[in-house]
Amino acid sequence: MNSTDAANQAVGSTAISRLSRDAALRFVILLGVVSLFADMTYDGARSINGPFLAVLGASGTVVGIVAGVGELLGYGLRLFSGYVSDKTQRYWPVAILGYVVNLGAVPLLAFAGRWEAAAALMIAERIGKAIRNPARDTMLSHATVEMGRGWGFGMHESLDQAGAMIGPLVVAAALAREHGFGPSYAILAIPAALAVIILLGARRLYPEPRDFEPASLDLTGEGLPRVFWRYLGTVALVAAAYADFPLIAFHFQRAATVATDAIPIFYAVAMGISALTALGFGRLFDRIGLPALAATTLLAAPFAPLVFFGGSTAALVGMGLWGFGMGAQDSIMRAAVAGMVPPDRRGA
Repeated sequence: MNSTDAANQAVGSTAISRLSRDAALRFVILLGVVSLFADMTYDGARSINGPFLAVLGASGTVVGIVAGVGELLGYGLRLFSGYVSDKTQRYWPVAILGYVVNLGAVPLLAFAGRWEAAAALMIAERIGKAIRNPARDTMLSHATVEMGRGWGFGMHESLDQAGAMIGPLVVAAALAREHGFGPSYAILAIPAALAVIILLGARRLYPEPRDFEPASLDLTGEGLPRVFWRYLGTVALVAAAYADFPLIAFHFQRAATVATDAIPIFYAVAMGISALTALGFGRLFDRIGLPALAATTLLAAPFAPLVFFGGSTAALVGMGLWGFGMGAQDSIMRAAVAGMVPPDRRGA
């Protein structure tokens, strides 16, 4: 091969690489838009789930249990769904099933006349999220390898949290206009349907997201590395320090810290801050690594006393810190895992 042929081959290889990066970026954005509409749906609902249960006659204990059981199943079942995703390599069908369960449960809350039925649907929504997330995040991990995992996951998380900001505002407007929880849940059927339609389109355009990531002998192996288990223990401690929003919203209503109509707005503020920090700290993670996660954890820590023991102003500041921590951690935590474990174990 002469020098001209070598140069042409290098140019061709660069062009192919650029096309692959562009396609990967479009894939990340497309899944980000899916998450935007999905978060409009279930985070819009979560902004009023606590007060809705209270209106149906549930006690604070019940609200805490429903939120806790929902989160336990929403995260614990990911072990199973992640394993199934890795074992079958059918990431798209698993993700689609999860989205349908996750989003389908929300509009049905409009017809829940008892707190028991509402609680079952809220838990079903969390189960759907447990089914879909490992498969979706594994597909994202392949697409983000070229652009930087922190930036890629941060971009996805930012769109995700933008939806989480818009959803509560839509619910707040519906609640103020209709003065009832039923119409507020029913209107969320629209973004739910849009999310599923775009998801099906993404599958049609990108049937094999694994093709975005070049094969590497360094990323194969048996079991999970020791660094992953240390990381998992640290993340578990961070998660243990976070109160779920339905419990926070229940406290706001019962303590009259925040007016009922304003509770979704407080949540929207937190999600707006979360969207911004996901981008910034995702990029920071690509530069400095895990110290970025430590910084966000320390900065967000004061949210709890502000939310539970302060007045309305302190509660708003606390929700801002809560959203700051959620956005940064949700992007960085997933990005870090993608770089620690082999591709065929990322779902698990």
